[in-house]
Amino acid sequence: MKIPCYDCNTETELEVGFEVVNFVCPVCRSLYETDDDGKFRRKSKYKAETDAFPLVIGDTGFLNGSEYKVTGILRKKVHPDYRWTEFILQNEAKEFLYLSVSNGHWMMLTKMEKIADLKKGVKVLDYDGQDYDLFEHSDAEIIDAKGFFDFQLPNKKTHLAEFINPPYIVSVEKLNNVQTAFHGEYVSKSKIKRAFPKITLPYQFGTGMIQPSLFNLKNTAVIFCLFALLIITANWYIYRNQFEQTVFSQTIQFSKFDSKEITSPTFVLNGASAPMTINVSTDVDNSWANLNIALINEETSDEIYANKDIEYYSGYSDGEYWREGSSCETFNICGVKPGKYHLVITPMKAPEDVKNNAMRINVIWNEPSSRNVWLVIISMVVIFFIIRFFKNQFEKNRWADSSYSTYDYE
Repeated sequence: MKIPCYDCNTETELEVGFEVVNFVCPVCRSLYETDDDGKFRRKSKYKAETDAFPLVIGDTGFLNGSEYKVTGILRKKVHPDYRWTEFILQNEAKEFLYLSVSNGHWMMLTKMEKIADLKKGVKVLDYDGQDYDLFEHSDAEIIDAKGFFDFQLPNKKTHLAEFINPPYIVSVEKLNNVQTAFHGEYVSKSKIKRAFPKITLPYQFGTGMIQPSLFNLKNTAVIFCLFALLIITANWYIYRNQFEQTVFSQTIQFSKFDSKEITSPTFVLNGASAPMTINVSTDVDNSWANLNIALINEETSDEIYANKDIEYYSGYSDGEYWREGSSCETFNICGVKPGKYHLVITPMKAPEDVKNNAMRINVIWNEPSSRNVWLVIISMVVIFFIIRFFKNQFEKNRWADSSYSTYDYE
């Protein structure tokens, strides 16, 4: 179809699969309407918007498994000055598809079968078994247009009722008591770019009306709970037959073993890795003692060393009693694997300490610690509440421009 514009002497040619009712010149925005003889008569003129359109009449793109062609473009506005652009597309099967872009956020819509007239005061719309929350009631006017249209462009405002269930929307338009409904979904910029490779995408800012959140709180909670259950179950299964085991317990006399090595009897550890705890005590008083211990794996010859000072001092200074240190100490060798071991123990004390006669040593291969399990679970709980906070902020931003927001804004 080729339609000339008598205002700017421009001819616009495009093959469309519908009867054209209105035509708007893409150059000068003159609006034409067919008369009774089927001829186009100039009716009025739109004031061209200064903002560029990312698509033009005749552009083609591959969407939903079909090639679509842009046949019409509308720019709309609601009070006070919120604007968006709608692109009307048609494929060879004469099916219509509608793209809408606002603040760089895209949505793709199709016309729905007739739905029941909206009742006054409805805030939740049930569609296909899902609840859609009322986002806004508004009156929209067309402020700019281009291309071919199979309907008469209204010269007055159209009432809109928008219900959202991100990333989906149900948009209901009502004009002259005639209701038209559209169902849409959010479309990523990458999908639009793949469909129209030559497009210059508008800058995206703010939160889109149906922009999906990065996180689904319900799914995140379910995943975290299943993961925690898996960790707890695995920890129980691995360590179910493992118990605390004392591998060395003895009081060593300094008169015999001061600075001398003591080799323990061989012991066997069965199960999974667990920490080995060494408890040591000695009667130090204003003095020190030291324990050096080596854990030797008899099968691999691997050696693990640990060392601990035991110090206790006390006295009076400026008329006040003070003390520091302790005569008892506890330390660990972490992650001791199962195997066949023995200990090499070397006790020491201060040479001038004649009162301290013995050191008591108790070495226990512990029951496996559940600390790491609970650290992971606590971390997941913390992460969940962090995600919940950002999700709440995201939704708060989404509903900031809605008259029906349930969020508090300070």
